[in-house]
Amino acid sequence: MELKYLHTFQTIVDAGSFARAAEKLNYTQSAITFQMGQLENELGAKLFEKVGRKMALTQAGAQLLPYVRDVFASMDRLRYFEKELALCQGDLRIGVGETLLCYRFPAIVKAFHRRAPKARLFLRSMNCYEIRDALIAGELDVGVFYENVGGFGSSLTTVPFGQYPALLVASPEIARRCPDFITPDRSIPVPFIINEPNCIFRQMFEGYLRNRSILLDHTIELWSVPTIVNLVKSDAGVSFLPQFVVEKELSSGELVEIPTEMPRPHLSAVCAHHKNKWVSPLIELFMGLCKEAAAHSGRFLA
Repeated sequence: MELKYLHTFQTIVDAGSFARAAEKLNYTQSAITFQMGQLENELGAKLFEKVGRKMALTQAGAQLLPYVRDVFASMDRLRYFEKELALCQGDLRIGVGETLLCYRFPAIVKAFHRRAPKARLFLRSMNCYEIRDALIAGELDVGVFYENVGGFGSSLTTVPFGQYPALLVASPEIARRCPDFITPDRSIPVPFIINEPNCIFRQMFEGYLRNRSILLDHTIELWSVPTIVNLVKSDAGVSFLPQFVVEKELSSGELVEIPTEMPRPHLSAVCAHHKNKWVSPLIELFMGLCKEAAAHSGRFLA
């Protein structure tokens, strides 16, 4: 059954006659008559009958009409849905690692809202392991995290979001007092200020300390990375952070790097979604912005 026959049927009803329907649809009247004949043959029922000089619906035609209207109402809703998608409307649930959210995401969020002003972005600062697990469970649309956590195999589709070196930093005063993080089998009387235990770069540095049997005074555990940086600047201890977090402080001399014998570790960040998830226009836009940011060091094209 062809949709155009149903559309012609609805137009005849709305226009009130075959002639007016033909004019409205820019068909010949014989084409209208032919289409209705085809439709009646397919249905095995007469749809119109002549009552005096007018064409009227038969009982079968009257029964068919609400179904036809439902078909075209559904098509209108579908077109509206397609328009919404094209305009990038809707909600997007995103989990982002704390350091990436604080220092790499403001420009991305700004660019996203400029390109999709009617979309709603729900951003959560999360541990990278939690992001991985939430993506696999379908609880997030997109996640941005350090893939060093592993454990996702082929479950996720990822695009690179940059390779970031990590380093040990301290204030100049602490670095002067505790410069040696290389000699093994020793205690260093300085606190380690860092994120929670599942923080991937914390795990990297604690592994280095264990391998060299180096003990620090104690650990000050914080969720807020800017607070960690401020405490380290205030001579409260040392921290091991992605370099981009402390670039400004290293340039100004407020912080310095303390040498270690770790091969310069790189944190590999990715933007990801579940491989079986439908990639909506919003997901496509967001992941495209992440890819663009990684390629242009955070700068966006207009």
